[in-house]
Amino acid sequence: MKITAVIMAGGRGERFWPKSRNATPKQFLSLTKDGETMIQKTVKRLRPIVEAEDIFIVTNAAYTELVLDQLPDIPKENILAEPCARNTAPCIAFAAAVIGRKYEDAIMLVLPSDHLIGYEDIYLNTLKKAIKSAEKGKRLVTIGITPEYPETGYGYINFGEEKGDVYAVERFVEKPDLPTAKEYLASGRYLWNSGMFVWKVSSIMFNLKELMPDIYEGAMRIGQAYGTDSFNEVLVKEFTAFRSESVDFGIMEKANHIYTIPGSFGWDDVGSWLAVERINETDDDKNFIDGDVIAIDSKRTTVCGGKRLIAAVGTRDIIIVDTDDVLLVCSKNNTQDVKKVIAQLKEQGRDELV
Repeated sequence: MKITAVIMAGGRGERFWPKSRNATPKQFLSLTKDGETMIQKTVKRLRPIVEAEDIFIVTNAAYTELVLDQLPDIPKENILAEPCARNTAPCIAFAAAVIGRKYEDAIMLVLPSDHLIGYEDIYLNTLKKAIKSAEKGKRLVTIGITPEYPETGYGYINFGEEKGDVYAVERFVEKPDLPTAKEYLASGRYLWNSGMFVWKVSSIMFNLKELMPDIYEGAMRIGQAYGTDSFNEVLVKEFTAFRSESVDFGIMEKANHIYTIPGSFGWDDVGSWLAVERINETDDDKNFIDGDVIAIDSKRTTVCGGKRLIAAVGTRDIIIVDTDDVLLVCSKNNTQDVKKVIAQLKEQGRDELV
């Protein structure tokens, strides 16, 4: 069966402000010293098992030119431009309808555009297992991450009976508090929810029809218009009418035949500036330094420099990010609060900085 990949690349990446902006969100940035952007890495690691012509990028219409620039090997017609943001269920329905129109049925690897993978061979082997499982019946397969510590920032997958290389999913649970996360870790029956899925087009469309019929019907109309002169008109009309809904809530928490495969391949969702020190080498004092920087008696400090010299003296557990028009200085304990700065800028009407 044809293997396709759907890369979801419409997010804003607000927790990586001020590098990540409305015009150039996180997935189009390089956060490692090799210069490759997040979305370039995502596509590159898939190439051993998916042809470039079978990779589809779902993104905001405003980012079409960015995708074309960074991924020149992807056919232009495979860039599926959302006219507005409507969360992951409409995004996936849109892609499934287009792939279904093109191939009738196919395997879909549905993946975020802004994750990093440490061990790509293990990652590809995990995807191959998921593909093999997804070919059976109407299975919906998700890749879970074997937890390494009691993380409170991720949703979890509670799995049950083993079915060959996969496990039946008992339930999906929301982000837990710390005592609950410790219980999940100790039980050995929970995985981090990575947001990576594998299924046939026919399987996800069956479940959309059963559980989200309004989105299914709109997606079918979009798929029928794909490749015709009326496509853009139909897309705008149908997509803007969709309600905003995640595929986890709309499908995965309610459907039957849900399975998971545990993954241990050095996964990082790169969720905030804290990730920079995890995904890059640090010095003996656990500092990550990039740019024209002088660090004196600094420890556990992340500095992402710009055009000017940055001097960090006696800093501890601090993140410093410099751009042409913004300097961010943030305690590592408050990285999630970067979004509050964006909220205040919007309230002040300073949209040029968002």
